[in-house]
Amino acid sequence: MGWHYSKSIKVGPFRINLSRHGVGHSFGNRRFHVTTTPDGRRHVSVRLPGGFHVGKTFGGRRYHGHY
Repeated sequence: MGWHYSKSIKVGPFRINLSRHGVGHSFGNRRFHVTTTPDGRRHVSVRLPGGFHVGKTFGGRRYHGHY
């Protein structure tokens, strides 16, 4: 069984995300949000009225395997 750690620090509209895989960051509001993960992927998401959510991930992984 593996272990998990995450911590999020909010600085204005930005959020710094700490995990055992590294440091990521994100910014945005309720409707539009951009996240960069520790492995280099970017995820852009848009929330539309009526509960619809559209998201797209860009980039690949820099490391492989599980920790």
